[in-house]
Amino acid sequence: MSRLNETVLVTGGAGFIGSHLVERLIARGDTVHVLDNFDPFYSPEQKRSNLAAVQNNVKFNLIECDCADLEAVERALADVDLDAIVHLAAKAGVRPSIEDPVGYAHANLVGTQSMLELARRRDVRRFVFASSSSVYGNSPDAPFSEKQNVDSPISPYAATKRANELMCATYNHLFGIGIIALRFFTVYGPRQRPDLAIRKFTSLMMRGAAISMFGDGSTERDYTWIDDIMQGVLSAIDRTRTHPGEWEIINLGESRTTTLRQLIDLISSTLDTKPVIHALPMQPGDV
Repeated sequence: MSRLNETVLVTGGAGFIGSHLVERLIARGDTVHVLDNFDPFYSPEQKRSNLAAVQNNVKFNLIECDCADLEAVERALADVDLDAIVHLAAKAGVRPSIEDPVGYAHANLVGTQSMLELARRRDVRRFVFASSSSVYGNSPDAPFSEKQNVDSPISPYAATKRANELMCATYNHLFGIGIIALRFFTVYGPRQRPDLAIRKFTSLMMRGAAISMFGDGSTERDYTWIDDIMQGVLSAIDRTRTHPGEWEIINLGESRTTTLRQLIDLISSTLDTKPVIHALPMQPGDV
């Protein structure tokens, strides 16, 4: 059982996964400081609406700041004693990272380095990092195991996440910070980002518009419901308290894959509509 009234910093807390986590932490009695720069990758207004349920709660504090700006973050948290940091903030998406590798390197590499350094400077001994299943690249070995070699990423996004894991391991080794890296597998649910398949396909089908299907539809993903992800993240936060100084990488997925074509058919059946499919070749960087 979690000790109540802990103080947690959640970076990227206005996003899809982050806002769900903020709600659950506050519901169990924790005080939450949300750090978010409202990157325009998608609507900042939507991100603000994600926090509507907690914005007036006395246990909620929003800091509008780039986590890569360590000195600004330190100033904003000067009078705050943190029990744990959950670092969710990142530039997301495989395909956009190919178009903007420098931006992804700044946000994901410098951002994570800064938050690890914040933990070191402030003696925060508990750190949970949001990694990604994309680190597995085109590995033919399935199901994926945390013990597999992941040194062959196929997108800048995946490369930044793997580099972040290595830096987490380094900070654990040098400074004894307890760190758990969670490799998320295609999370979906309310507030999902508009660029992700389930929400994007649903929105397009409801308008009768064509959807783009990359490849022949046989590619498979492990779609994971947001509540299951929340159970994993909250358990990781608590484990950093009960197992101090631990370093661990954990896959967080549903464990049952769905093909792209099955996904399209499921959504179209639910909406009682016939999908208009625009078939396209596989995209570079796709796993």
